[in-house]
Amino acid sequence: MKNNNIDIFLKQPRRGKTREAQLTPHKLRRSAVWGVARKATAAVWGGATVILILALLLASCRDRVEPPTPYDIPIPKGFPTILNIPADNPMTVEGVELGRLLFHDPHLCGYTGTEPDSLMSCATCHRQECNFDIGADNPRFPDGKARGRTTGKPTIHNVMPLMNLVFNHEGYLWNGLVSNENPNANQRTIEDIVRMAIIADDELCSTETRTVAAIKADSKYPPLFKKAFGTEEITMERIQKAIAQYVRSLVATNSKFDRYLQGLEQLTPQELHGYVLFTTEEGADCFHCHGSSGSPLFTTNLFYNNGLDAVPSDAHDRVSVTGDPHDCGAYRAPSLRNVTISAPYMHDGRFKTLDEVLEFYNAEVQNSPTISPLMHHVNDGGVRLTPNEIADLKAFLETLTDD
Repeated sequence: MKNNNIDIFLKQPRRGKTREAQLTPHKLRRSAVWGVARKATAAVWGGATVILILALLLASCRDRVEPPTPYDIPIPKGFPTILNIPADNPMTVEGVELGRLLFHDPHLCGYTGTEPDSLMSCATCHRQECNFDIGADNPRFPDGKARGRTTGKPTIHNVMPLMNLVFNHEGYLWNGLVSNENPNANQRTIEDIVRMAIIADDELCSTETRTVAAIKADSKYPPLFKKAFGTEEITMERIQKAIAQYVRSLVATNSKFDRYLQGLEQLTPQELHGYVLFTTEEGADCFHCHGSSGSPLFTTNLFYNNGLDAVPSDAHDRVSVTGDPHDCGAYRAPSLRNVTISAPYMHDGRFKTLDEVLEFYNAEVQNSPTISPLMHHVNDGGVRLTPNEIADLKAFLETLTDD
């Protein structure tokens, strides 16, 4: 009797010959089951692969760090357009904000306790309300003389204001020690000044290790460092860079005199007369060192012996940097922007009020072998203005203060 098997012949190549394979209904059923199983397995693995890819994408999105936002410094008309910003520390919104917090953080000194006398920040001596100068009424240093946090050692020179440093290419500090020309690679930039201030025994009196540890101890900082620099790592270099970015963001450009130059506001007759005195050699003769409308920084950022002493005796004047004996008694001409709130004045803080400064230039200038040739009135002891003229000059200087 003939078998009811259904003969299905498949031609399969093997070693160049044709082989006949016979499948019975039982074999067909088994083949179909395995086919379904293979499809189901493929579907499972395919679904798992999709899930894995999605998980990786989600993790990638979660771990992805958005690049920091570029920070644009406003450059008003007449200001220098070439900014002093190192290539390895571009300005960013996140970097400036981090630097602002660090600048004002009293634990920057490396102390993690709470006793006020053991804490100190950059803002302790560079107070915003005093043009980032120390101020004549500083609660920590009421005599206007900064001292080391733990040593009580006075700083070499008076605190300088920090405004508009991003426009300065002539070096920093009263004597210009920190500059691109300094052979010491650790004394060239604002970043270097941050480190110098932190470890100096006449300033914050800390160490790199202590300061980094104190900042790491604050849980708010790791995410902020990640936003500014890409990772949560906190290092001294990053602390320096962030604070330097903040300092470069301090720009004074919104005074009454600025609005006058823009045609938005008028000066009073007294202020206008003071401006004329400021910009003429026959008047107060200020403009050679401090600029005018054509040099709205109100400083050349250069160094002059302005006749403070007949026998200069400071071992840290400009000559200590250049080695040139002609620089004896010379110091940077500070900007006069916000000058009315920048007390005390001069490299040693000898003048506590602006009135004292005006009186000095009017009648107390001292001659010396290295006095600047721009001090045209030295043989008269000063510019010899009348009381009304001094009042007018002061009225003009007050227009240089930002609102």
